[in-house]
Order: sequence, then C-alpha cells, then structure tokens
Amino acid sequence: MEHIKDYITGKEIDNVGSEVSRQKCEKFLVENKGYKKQDIRVDEPVTVQFKGEDYHSCIDLVVCIGNTAVMAITCVAGSIGSYEREILAGARLVCDYQIPFAVSTDGRHAVIMDTLSGRIIGKDMEAVFSRKKMEEMLPNLAFTPLDKTKKEREMIIYRSFNLEKINR
Repeated sequence: MEHIKDYITGKEIDNVGSEVSRQKCEKFLVENKGYKKQDIRVDEPVTVQFKGEDYHSCIDLVVCIGNTAVMAITCVAGSIGSYEREILAGARLVCDYQIPFAVSTDGRHAVIMDTLSGRIIGKDMEAVFSRKKMEEMLPNLAFTPLDKTKKEREMIIYRSFNLEKINR
C-alpha cells in the first residue's frame, strides 16, 4: 500500500479512498484561502449513539478561527452531492454548537451549506470562505446548540451515511 505525507499534520498515512481529495482540499485551504495549518483539525473525532451503543467516527477536516470551529468538511472520492446530508449531520453533532458551515468536496468541486438551515450557499471551491472573510463574518455567526429533540435523528443520519468511517 502506498503511503503519503499528510499536508497538515506531516504524518505518514495510507493513500486510500478519498485521501487524494483531502490532500487537495488541505493544500487549497492553506495556499489559496489563507488558513494556517494550525487552523485545520484533521480527523476530528465524533461519537454518535445508536440503540444504546457508541459509534466512533471522525470528520475529515474542521476549520477553526482561534478555538472556534467554523467549517466542517468531508472529502470524498465520489459524487460530492451524495455526502451533503452526512456532513450537515456531522457539523451539527461534533461540537456543543452547530458549526456554521458544512462542505462536501472532491478537492476540485465543492458544495457549501449553511448548517443551521441546510441551504446550499455555494457550489465550487472558490465559494469556500477565505480565512480573511471568515474572520470578518465571525462576530455575526450563530453558534447555536442543536435542539435536543433533533439530536437523535441527526445521529441516526450521520451513522447511516458514515458507516465506512465508523470504528476505524
């Protein structure tokens, strides 16, 4: 199996599945959108419960300004549209607030969504907010906790779409 060096962490990783997409996205965020490597968390852990059991998974990338998560990203090898609902659920569950933006990308194309509404707000990599723009928007962003009555449903959705990453 081929190994590559992760652009953000510098760790040697297996070059499988969507890893090429993730490496393109990481490089794009830093070199084109002005984020610092330390702004980007790789394989951010998320745990969901289903039928009384914990299922451990991760979100490919969580982009932060300071300690505040502002964008959750899933990097895929296939159709990015197939993963929109998964990353929306992940962005709603990974923190004690809903991360404002959720992105599905193959490293060349992207779908950017407002997490609270689920509405698509951009459809290409250039529509991903730069660090500068995100800093400007930060004071006006909502960091709303997920309503407890919706949390179970979001966990079921996340688990259903995310089976290949669970317990890896």
